[in-house]
Parts: sequence; C-alpha cells; structure tokens
Amino acid sequence: MLKKILLTLVLLLAAGIAIVLGMAAGKPDTFRVERSVTIQAPPEKITPLIENFQNWSTWSPYEKLDPAMKRTFSGAPSGKGAVYAWDGTGNAGAGRMEIVEATPQRVGIQLDFSKPFTAHNMAAFTLQPQGATTQVTWSMDGPAPFVSKVMQVFFSMDTMIGRDFEAGLANLKAAAEK
Repeated sequence: MLKKILLTLVLLLAAGIAIVLGMAAGKPDTFRVERSVTIQAPPEKITPLIENFQNWSTWSPYEKLDPAMKRTFSGAPSGKGAVYAWDGTGNAGAGRMEIVEATPQRVGIQLDFSKPFTAHNMAAFTLQPQGATTQVTWSMDGPAPFVSKVMQVFFSMDTMIGRDFEAGLANLKAAAEK
C-alpha cells in the first residue's frame, strides 16, 4: 500500500514538472516591459534627468533598494557614452548601464546585470512632445532564456518590473514638473 502511494506521488510530481516545463517551452524567447506617463514639461527639461545617471537618484526607484550600494560613474558625464555601474549588498544586485543612444526623442541604454543573475537587456526612454506636455515611455527588452521562461510560469515579469517603471515615471514626472 505504501509503495502504491509513493508511486502515485512520484507520478504526480513528474506530471506536474512536465506540465510546468511544457508551459515554459511555450513562452516567447524575448520579453518586453513598457510603461508611459504624460509630463507637463518639454523634452529638454526631462532628458537631462534621464541621460545623466547622477540625476537618477532624484527619480529612479532602483536607487532606493540599497542605501549602501556602491556607485561608479565613468565615460561621458551625460548622453552617449555615459556609464553607471552599481554593486549592491542587498536587493540591488550588481550591474552596469551605458547610454548607447541619446537624442531629444530617445535615450537608449545597454543594461547588463551580473548579480544575482546574468542578463543583457536594452532599456529605452522615448519622449514624444504633445503641445505643452511630453509622453515619456520607459521600456525594457531582452532575451528570455529557458530558466526565465520557467519563472514566468509563476511570476509575471511585466507586473514585477512594470510596477517599478510606474513608480519611476511618477517620480520623473514630479521632478520634471517642479
């Protein structure tokens, strides 16, 4: 009887694992997270807050994750070629960002994480003037390796990162509208 129960449990566990792996295999090979906000300011007032990494402390939700985080700024002071590296002791992990594109309408950032996992993504801020306001869209795109797809069976990447983007855009709006 005990043998039958154990065999049933093993078969159920195997079936559960097979279902999760099958669901993961059906996930896309890439991901995209995107959020937008309308800011009562022209792009030229908003862009310096984005393309100068030292200004991120005024609006980025990621800056508050780890007060003891070590920050290094190098390359250009702002715009294309500006580099920001961080190494956190807690939730911030470690990584590096480099601005690879900077125009009045778009700031493109190569985003490389090294802790707690390795990932290479592209982030972008697009600024579309609309009269006296500007629509700012923050997006991130990247590959979704199989381990990431398995995690996506249980957690929504869009929801997790999207909340941070929403908070950051709200902070950016407040800073630009001062």
